[in-house]
Amino acid sequence: MAATLSHPEWNQETGGLEVAKAFGDQIRGRSVLITGVSPEGIGSTTALSIASQSPTLLILASRTPSKVETVAKSIKDAYPTTNVKTVLLDLMSQDSVRKAAAEVAKLTDRLDIIINNAAIMTPRYQLTAEGIEAQFGANHIGHFLLTNLLIPQLLAAAKESTQGSTRVVNLTSLGHRLSPVRFHDYNFEGKDIPPEEEHIPLKGAFAKGDGAYNGYVAYGQAKSANVLFSVELNKLLNAKGIVSYAVHPGSIWTGLSRDLDPDGEEAIRNTSSFWKNLDQGAATTLVAALDPTLNEPKGIILHDCQVVEAAPHATKPEFAEKLWALSETLVKREFKL
Repeated sequence: MAATLSHPEWNQETGGLEVAKAFGDQIRGRSVLITGVSPEGIGSTTALSIASQSPTLLILASRTPSKVETVAKSIKDAYPTTNVKTVLLDLMSQDSVRKAAAEVAKLTDRLDIIINNAAIMTPRYQLTAEGIEAQFGANHIGHFLLTNLLIPQLLAAAKESTQGSTRVVNLTSLGHRLSPVRFHDYNFEGKDIPPEEEHIPLKGAFAKGDGAYNGYVAYGQAKSANVLFSVELNKLLNAKGIVSYAVHPGSIWTGLSRDLDPDGEEAIRNTSSFWKNLDQGAATTLVAALDPTLNEPKGIILHDCQVVEAAPHATKPEFAEKLWALSETLVKREFKL
């Protein structure tokens, strides 16, 4: 049975500004970090909605200075008293992630909410600076490293806050159903599938040699990782007052789709009968970040402002633990939480 939240009447048509106003007490006086903020994305409307309720500090992180500064200016124009800072963050480079985390640490000694909003989607095989498949590397590994480097700021906030009101929100997608994390071959190198992973769907896309890479399967893997990251964060940090949720924001036409070819664009357009505007696209993220009824973990993934079921491969504790270990290996650092 799905959990009952503060506003069970909210749905796909609910807007982010409405959510922020309803939970204004959860924003005022608090510090928030949002990644992947650009004018054409839901990160910008998420930021604008939060800015409307007078946070102590709003940090916007993006890899493109001109884009994040454009959003910062729009916020300052609309809400002149809101304290907005910008940080450069390229999730395709772990060096950039470390520099961004150090910059955030200089700006504040506490973070009440981290919204890992940034994402890429690409049908082409690309690698991060460290040689990790781009969608897995940027969408999960980059955020894994950033969040862990900022755990001290989260813990500082949690010590002075209501249990569970300190949050990490990971944007995922219902596309996580396309593939579990391919632990045997996360980099799509055509490695043999071990018996314990033979259940993986779309096995035809995992053939060795030419054509081993499938961008949609890779996207599914990365989105499953986003959910599993929340699962493990809850296990490790709930006792310390921190809760994490994953969010499917809905079908929104944003810059995320900029690298799709015509066939891919058509396929994506056919996946939904209801396309949200950017304000509606921010709503579920804000519910996950702010709703007090979620202070105690209720499910793991939200969609259309309500808790929904995630695919089993994205919620298994053993997979979450295995992903954490793999992620530590890929960032070359262990985190003792």
